[in-house]
Amino acid sequence: MKYTDINAETINRWADGGWEWAVPVTHEVYQAARQGKWDVLLSPNKSVPREWFGPFLRDGRLDGVRILGLACGGGQQMPVFAALGADCVVLDYSERQLDQERYVSAREGYDIRIVRADMTERLPFEDEAFDIVFNPVSNCYVEDVYHVWNECYRVLRRGGTLLAGMDNGYNFLFEDYTARPLVVTNRFPVNPLKDPGKMMAGKDEGIQFSHTLEEQIGGQLKAGFRLTDVYEDTNNDAESIADGIPAFWVTRAEKA
Repeated sequence: MKYTDINAETINRWADGGWEWAVPVTHEVYQAARQGKWDVLLSPNKSVPREWFGPFLRDGRLDGVRILGLACGGGQQMPVFAALGADCVVLDYSERQLDQERYVSAREGYDIRIVRADMTERLPFEDEAFDIVFNPVSNCYVEDVYHVWNECYRVLRRGGTLLAGMDNGYNFLFEDYTARPLVVTNRFPVNPLKDPGKMMAGKDEGIQFSHTLEEQIGGQLKAGFRLTDVYEDTNNDAESIADGIPAFWVTRAEKA
């Protein structure tokens, strides 16, 4: 079995168990977005600045903007974009996460193209098909992030925008990052395919990989992107928020 299939099954179980990133937005949140009151997340806590949507956001809406939600199932962000008038496509490898997209779109009566595909392979879209690629934290489930950035670059039109959340590796250092004091238990890089002892056995965490600054930020630059803005975010447990220790990077990059 491919490691991505293992991860899809893992996330299916999480979704069935009430995983926070599999709880779809309410009807009230959708209606509020239609009235201009909205926010979206690429990482656990900080909302994406509205100015990051740049020239695509007109009069507070995204009418006709082609958005790919990459590894973005769960019925949380894409319904907001649909409420703002965007032409939405969501790609995920977890069937349960895509079920949530189907549920919300049927409930609210909007159209969205729903695609089950593995982002470690060539994305099933033509070149320059999208204005925005919206990619929440997810490439920790992918060994080769360079491929992901190259595919994002390919499917974005010239002048398009990549909005991406990334794990910076902090979460891989500790057996329990909520415990205090923190005790470092792992060394980088964490790659369970090369070191089976790092497969997080018994923790139902799937197969996850730590990635470096060179892979994450440098990988976007090597793909051809121009980095335009960045911020950091913490885990959303009380201890991490109080400590202010960044666990995620979030970037805005453009296809020149």
